[in-house]
This record gives sequence, structure tokens and C-alpha cells, in this order.
Amino acid sequence: MVMLKNFTELVDRVKSCPRKTVAVVCADDEHALEAVIRADDIIDAILVGDTRQIAEKLRDLNQNPNDFKLVQVPEGQHPAVTAAKLIQNGEADFLMKGRISTGDLLKGVLSDESGLRKYRLMSHVSIQEVPGYHKLIFLTDSGMCINPDLEQKKQILINVLDFMRRLGYEKPSVAALCAIETVNPSMPETLDAQELKKMVEDGIIGNCDFEGPISYDVAMVPEAARIKGYDSNNSGNFDVLFVPNLLAGNLLGKSLVYTLKGKMAGLILGARVPIVLTSRSSTAEEKYNSLAIAASVATGD
Repeated sequence: MVMLKNFTELVDRVKSCPRKTVAVVCADDEHALEAVIRADDIIDAILVGDTRQIAEKLRDLNQNPNDFKLVQVPEGQHPAVTAAKLIQNGEADFLMKGRISTGDLLKGVLSDESGLRKYRLMSHVSIQEVPGYHKLIFLTDSGMCINPDLEQKKQILINVLDFMRRLGYEKPSVAALCAIETVNPSMPETLDAQELKKMVEDGIIGNCDFEGPISYDVAMVPEAARIKGYDSNNSGNFDVLFVPNLLAGNLLGKSLVYTLKGKMAGLILGARVPIVLTSRSSTAEEKYNSLAIAASVATGD
């Protein structure tokens, strides 16, 4: 079974495979352009948007616009649809957000014209390389779905399992994080974790080893599981940390990065191709890692 230990291992794998091409939606964005320039050793890029403005931004970054492929968005067409047509024509393999709001980007991606809709719900996955942990952690959803109900959590789980299957994980281990390890009617997230576990056991949701409700300490530290008397097959070895809401995921993800000095990447899942979504405050390394992991799963259906 595949187990990615760190981003270096992931990048090495990407470099050994055929190069993929990212279509950057509204590419007249300094941060997005910095990302594709930084990642020119692993991916090719098509810059979609206002070509005059894109060329100006490239010159500001001391780049020659003639070294890049620029595509003008036709009048009246959504830029995400223009980028999607590149994917439909086999010219690009995945998308990246440029100078466009996430909501507007998703509006175009979800339109019938784009042909990119796969599932009803899109969700975010944050991939974390944390010092002291022996492999990459997949944290979801920490960036899109604010307070998902049970049905939405089911789709978030389906999204991340589909994504990990593309990475080569046959049966990833999933920890449904809660404050406690028992079901408490006063804590709805524990009830949802119980229901999700039943769905996995009944074969309704894809192949994974699902545990929950489970607290973070029990999920990450075998000694904590032993002390609390929690019988876990995966304590200290989980692949996916499945959080109950965006607040929990956002706080946990930022704690791993800013306090523990972890490295991360971020993608939007649920479309026919991965979508790279990086914060304006993201480091060049985070952008690079995000493009690398998107390229590694951009295999099409």
C-alpha cells in the first residue's frame, strides 16, 4: 500500500511521470504566477484571462510573456469555462485559482457548460507534513464547508477517499475527530461520526478504515489510547483527520503549520479535476507542493 512520507517523496514521484499542465483561471495574479514560475520544473501552465494584464504582471515579475502560453477569455464567457474547455480538449489537466473569488470560480466550474461537475458538493483537503509524524496527514474539510450536515459529511468523505485512491491509497485510515471518544446526544458531531462509521461498514461509502468518534490525542498518540482504554487499530498511524466543521479544521491546520512548523498543500475536491487553491499568504513552498499533488492525481476519469 502507498504511504507518502513527505512532499519530497511526492515531488520525486511527479518528476518521474509525464508532465501535466495547469490552467490558471484569471492568471493576472502575482501570487498565482509566482506559483507556476516556481513549479516550472514539474508542471506546464496555460494562463487564462485578460492576456494584456497577464503579460503586464509577467513583466513585473521579470518574466518574458512570450515564454508562456496565454489564452484570452472570449467576451461573455466565464473564465473558468474557458479553462475547462482546455481540459475538455486535452490541453490542460487541472485548474488553479488566480485573481478570482473562490465563489465565482466554483460558479463557473459547476456550470453545465464547463463539463467539470462530478459530485454535488465540493470540499477542501489540506495535506500536512508535520515534524514528528512519519507520513503525510490529510485534513478535511478545513477550507470550504462551514457546518456540514451528515449528508454533506458523507460527500466530503467520498471526495477525500476518491482523491486518495488516485494517489494510490487502497484503504486509508480515517479518524472522525471529536472532543470525546463516546457518542453523546448533546454533541451532534459524535452522532454523525457514529452514522458515518455505519455507512462505511455497510459499504455505502468507499473503502477505508474508519474510526470515530475519536479525540485528537487518542488518534495521534498510541499511549493516550492505551491510557484511555480506547481500542484503536490506527492510533498514531491515521492517514485522514476528518474534522466536524470548518472552524475545527482551520484551527487544527493552522496550528500544525504555524506552531509545529509543518508544511502544507491545499486542493478543492469534487470536480472532475483537482483545483489548486492557495492563500495569498501562502509560502512559495506551499504553492509548489499544491501544484505537485494536483499534478500527481490529475489522471482524468
